[in-house]
Amino acid sequence: MSGDARQAELVRLRALCGGPRDGALLRMTLAHALLAAGETTAAIAELRRALEFDPDYSAAWKLLGKTLAGQGDTAGASAAYRAGIAAAARHGDVQAEKEMRVFLRRLEQAGRG
Repeated sequence: MSGDARQAELVRLRALCGGPRDGALLRMTLAHALLAAGETTAAIAELRRALEFDPDYSAAWKLLGKTLAGQGDTAGASAAYRAGIAAAARHGDVQAEKEMRVFLRRLEQAGRG
């Protein structure tokens, strides 16, 4: 996607925020678009907003953990993965739970090395 198209998409998604379609899925979509545009800090904020709408949205927890880990925020990433594991377990999302357990274990092992 070109830079102009990416910016147009961000403008379109941001215009939907606060309206009747606002919710966890919109905020997650916006976070993905922000990450693609290199706007990591804004993406993290949108992931947190998605989780305000739906604290059990395991995919948002997983992406938040990954993004925080990529920023070097090991403690934040660990907390996100733990919350995501709990959310996934509550909803029977076995695959997401397994993935986040692996990511958390890797993060913890890297911290010891």
